Amino acid sequence: MECHRWIGARQWIIIFLLLAVSLSRLAPVCATWMYLGVASLAGSAPETVCSEVPGLVLAQQEVCQKNPESLFCISEGARRGILECQQQFKYERWNCTTSTNQKVFGPVLKKGTKETAFIYAILSAGVVHSVTQACSAGNLTDCSCDMSRYGEADVEGWKWGGCSDNVQYGLWFAKNFVDAPETIRHQDSRNIRNLMNLHNNEVGRRAVENLMRLRCRCHGVSGSCAVKTCWRGLPSFHEVGQALKDSYEKSVRLARRSPNQLRRKEKSKRRVPISYEELVYVHRSPNYCRHNPKRGILGTHGRVCNRTSHGSDSCDLLCCGRGYNTQVVRYVERCHCKFHWCCYVECKTCETMVDFHTCK
Repeated sequence: MECHRWIGARQWIIIFLLLAVSLSRLAPVCATWMYLGVASLAGSAPETVCSEVPGLVLAQQEVCQKNPESLFCISEGARRGILECQQQFKYERWNCTTSTNQKVFGPVLKKGTKETAFIYAILSAGVVHSVTQACSAGNLTDCSCDMSRYGEADVEGWKWGGCSDNVQYGLWFAKNFVDAPETIRHQDSRNIRNLMNLHNNEVGRRAVENLMRLRCRCHGVSGSCAVKTCWRGLPSFHEVGQALKDSYEKSVRLARRSPNQLRRKEKSKRRVPISYEELVYVHRSPNYCRHNPKRGILGTHGRVCNRTSHGSDSCDLLCCGRGYNTQVVRYVERCHCKFHWCCYVECKTCETMVDFHTCK
């Protein structure tokens, strides 16, 4: 009898261990390369990190192994994308909520909404921006700044000089790395969601390229512009974020019955081609007003709002009609400071009362 009990117990232990191993293998499937935006790589050897980052597909691991220092650029690009997403949506009902676990954006990415479209675009743009900067700084062995037009004269009387930011390498690298998971899935089975993700990745990349700026420096006696050398430089990443936010506002909903190509849902505009300046989505956005853990939605309860605003940060819009609480906060600070010779500073104490509004 005792022997049978031990066999039963041993079987349960084996089953438990097998389940644990299976779950540990399945866990990374939920992760993507976006996890690099919240993971800390400080003090890590790139060669080691390549095999340890969860969610990287084979093609991404190969890119990492061939150029291991690029992983830090990808991580920085993803981080820039996440921070800019939060900056652009800080006054919206969905404020680009993230977590530090492997899913990063949680269940929000399960649906092909406008918000998902923006996430893919801004993170793809972040990788282009970061890698291009790293090339110009000499931090990557496979690229440098762009000197392809150095010394050429322009019809307007200036010459190409300096060292342009090598955005072409950044675009090539980001396409190979960021598109890899979608390209693999797209080959296995044609899926409108994969096409959507690939399109939005490209929108993000082209936003960086289209915003490249011509920068010039004058040379001459007494500050004259007798000679002018020019080069192409990256825009600030905030400019890229703003351009993609504008695309988000005008994003195009797709017809779901066309898995082989992207077509507009509006029948009257079906023949109008979709440009790479337009973000695309499949599903309508959910209600971000109420807390819904299953969908990864925090709701707007407790969010700070602006009572006098008429924009997205207004208490009417942000609080979804539920009303808001007002709290008077007293701020005490040093003010009217004067420096006395020698040698001390004398200040007064000022008190201000500020109304603080939060959504119910």
